[in-house]
Amino acid sequence: MNATARIALRLVPDSLKTQPVFLCIDDTMVPKSGTKFADISKLFDHAAHNGSCYLNGHCFVSIMLCVPVWKQDKVSYLAVPLGYRMWQKKQSKLELAASMLRQVMPEFSGKKQVIILYDSWYTKQNLISVIDEYPNLGLIGNARSDSVLYDLAPERTGRRGRPAKHGRQLSLENDFTLSDEKIDGYYIGVRRVLTRLFGTREVLAYVTSAGKENTAKRLFFSTVFPEELQIFCAWQEKEPLNHAVSNWMKYIPLFLYSFRWNIEVSYYEQKTFWSFCSYMVRSRKGIEMLVNLINISYCAMKLLPYQEENFSAYHSESVQDFRFFISEKIQEQIFYVSFVKNIETGIKSTWLVNAIKRLVGRQGYHL
Repeated sequence: MNATARIALRLVPDSLKTQPVFLCIDDTMVPKSGTKFADISKLFDHAAHNGSCYLNGHCFVSIMLCVPVWKQDKVSYLAVPLGYRMWQKKQSKLELAASMLRQVMPEFSGKKQVIILYDSWYTKQNLISVIDEYPNLGLIGNARSDSVLYDLAPERTGRRGRPAKHGRQLSLENDFTLSDEKIDGYYIGVRRVLTRLFGTREVLAYVTSAGKENTAKRLFFSTVFPEELQIFCAWQEKEPLNHAVSNWMKYIPLFLYSFRWNIEVSYYEQKTFWSFCSYMVRSRKGIEMLVNLINISYCAMKLLPYQEENFSAYHSESVQDFRFFISEKIQEQIFYVSFVKNIETGIKSTWLVNAIKRLVGRQGYHL
């Protein structure tokens, strides 16, 4: 994980060094038939398509790094999954995610701003407490809509007695003023709040709603304030960041949350095209090694077009297309080398060798 993070950080051009980098955290499940695999268990899956909310399999916690790069004169964030750890019942997924964060954070000591992104399941004290350990670490996360919010503590009156630690309790329905127009499909409200999750730390609470009234609302927290961000909004490839006008600046931390979706894309690609779910080894160590080996191969195909100028045309292509291109070239090299070595005699095949050399020369290769 640390080696992959170092390689990815070296790809950030000097002009984008001040831009924040993101660490996305999530977990994914792999269904397995049989009971011979180590640490296999019944898992709840809200997105299961087997007629039940439970599946028999493994759960992996992963962490992904998103770094800024230039792509066709726009700032694009290259998403690189750093690694996977299998969840075991003796350690919660929150503790596993926190330990992975602590492992990679030394690689970001030179970065001004590192932002964690995760969904509502991970917005709990075990993981939130990690941001207090690193001065350059912040978070933007989805949260349960029933989270208890408080107004900021009132100013001291000078009277005797212990001052209030926080103001009155807030309601998502009545205490957030939604925007006059929809922004990226939602009405948005924001204000500074206190909450038990963050202790005495002030955070931004964002409320989004598809409608003005009688509509379910979603809640997001951000320890990162807009005035602290150094991000080139106008140059961003992603909407609505690149359309952010002056009165939208207070919503920028919420717009950044959309980078979390990259981890879902990597899950889909690795499961569909990279045989992530096809492992047959049974031991926990063997499974983790194989899954991370697949991930290393996946990362190599994502990083190589940015490391080698000859492959820069694949910046905008899918990682599967680039893998196919590389595999074709490897097969060609194997064919050319083995074919020439196994020709029966040099005398009978001189004309054939010359023809092969001419063919190879046209394609820019040399035997």
